[in-house]
Amino acid sequence: MKRKGLYILIALALGGAGAVHAQDNTSSSTSTSTDTSTSSTGVSQYDGRWYIAPTVGGYYNDTKRNTNSRQFYYGLGVGRYFSPNWSLDFFFDRTKRTVDSNLGGGSWSNNTYGLAARYYFLDWNAWRPYLLGAVLGTDHHNPFDKNWEVGAEGGVGVSKTITDSSDFRVEAGYRYDWDGKSQPNRNGYGDWFLGFSIVSRLGAPPAAPVVAAPPPPPDCSKQFRNGVNLCDNKCPDLPEGTIVGPDGCPQKVVIDLRGVNFKFDKPKRGDKDISRALAEPTKDSLAILDQAVDTLQRYPDVRVQVAGHTDNIGTAKYNQDLSERRAQIVYDYLVAHGISSSRLDPPVGFGFNKPIDTNDTEAGRARNRRVELQVLQQGQQAAPQSPQGQ
Repeated sequence: MKRKGLYILIALALGGAGAVHAQDNTSSSTSTSTDTSTSSTGVSQYDGRWYIAPTVGGYYNDTKRNTNSRQFYYGLGVGRYFSPNWSLDFFFDRTKRTVDSNLGGGSWSNNTYGLAARYYFLDWNAWRPYLLGAVLGTDHHNPFDKNWEVGAEGGVGVSKTITDSSDFRVEAGYRYDWDGKSQPNRNGYGDWFLGFSIVSRLGAPPAAPVVAAPPPPPDCSKQFRNGVNLCDNKCPDLPEGTIVGPDGCPQKVVIDLRGVNFKFDKPKRGDKDISRALAEPTKDSLAILDQAVDTLQRYPDVRVQVAGHTDNIGTAKYNQDLSERRAQIVYDYLVAHGISSSRLDPPVGFGFNKPIDTNDTEAGRARNRRVELQVLQQGQQAAPQSPQGQ
């Protein structure tokens, strides 16, 4: 081949690389210190710009060609990355071989056009090994024939990003063309090759990805729900006034009045002194009632209903009235000790319909003669009073 053409192409390739370096240095000098999307050491993300790739290399020729064994070639590729791992190039290259003198001498030139795919491994900033595959057509001119033939090539290579707009790559492989006319009794030629390319991307580098600023942390000093700081509240959508635990989620507050037992058939109608109606020792029952008062004072949003119960001695109607008197006298005790009536639903009685123990023994009947505080969440309706006989 003409050495002058090779030297010109090499100069163009090196000049293009120098221009890319200059462009990168200029960009770096004007960029801010916070721009981390590109740098002179390469890019860290997929870059889909079109590129040109001037290439120079050499062949180790098939001995069946009857030409000199080694020869330079030069070419140009145009392509782009279609994903972080795939690129596709349209390429042209040319070489000219010297035919052996015993066959009359002369030259054997090949102008080759093709489509090459490369699959890359590893990150953009690393030395990236890749696989090469190409289909091609070659226009050959020699003393024996002038014609087009199809061909293919495969190989391996390695690529390295050297600026935000350029890569260096070197590849080696095997090219075969099905030229069955240049020489009698020859049906094709396979040549080994080694090539070097400077890949120069066209246009401006892609803009750095926009990273949204994280939302400011909530102001935990003023935001509360049901008395629990919103930063600690795992159930912030509950209605205000709901009884909740330290995590802001619903918590059942139990006001246990078990142990507050009444004497048989007490209180009587018109009796206002609860101590006269309570079973002995009266002070034990009063202590439990005082604990209930304390609980209600510590939970000012709690609303309760006072419900009375009896054993099964006597008629249903009589026991219904008796359970209502028991509920009323406990209701009055709570109000007298500082619990607002607005937090207390009207007292109700359930007669002997809801025992908690057997009515077959005296001890069981004593436990059934009781009053309960039913704690209601905000918006909850109190249980309706059971009709007689239910």
